[in-house]
Amino acid sequence: MSDETRILAGILLLSLVTVETGGLYLVKLWRSAEGVTPFQIGFARAGHAHAGVLLVLSLTALLYVDSAGLSGAWAWLARTGVPIAAILMPAGFFAASAGRGRTSPNRLIVLVFAGAVVLALGLATLGIGLLTA
Repeated sequence: MSDETRILAGILLLSLVTVETGGLYLVKLWRSAEGVTPFQIGFARAGHAHAGVLLVLSLTALLYVDSAGLSGAWAWLARTGVPIAAILMPAGFFAASAGRGRTSPNRLIVLVFAGAVVLALGLATLGIGLLTA
C-alpha cells in the first residue's frame, strides 16, 4: 500500500467518527423539531447518509487504487474523487437546507451536483484504470 493511500485511509477512518457523532444531530432534530421543516429533516438525513456511505465507499476504492497502475493526475483523481464527493455532497444537503423554516433548497444545492460529478469522474477513472492495468 502506498503512503498516499495509507494516510488517506487513516484520515477517512477518523472522519467516520465525525459522521457517527453527526448522528446525534439527527436525534436532536427528531426529538425537538421545533422550527424545523420536514424538508430540512429529510435533507439532514440525506446529508448524513451520503457522508457515511461515501466514506465507506472511499475506503473500499482505496484498496484498488494502487493496483490500477495509474500515475500523476489520474492516480490523484482515482484516489481522491470519492473522498471529495464525500465532502461536497453532504455539505450541499446541509447547506442547501440551512435557515429557519426552509421548505426548498437554496443555491448551495449545486454542491450536491458538483459532488456527483467528482464522484463519477473518480469512480470512472479507477474503473478504467483497473480494466486497463
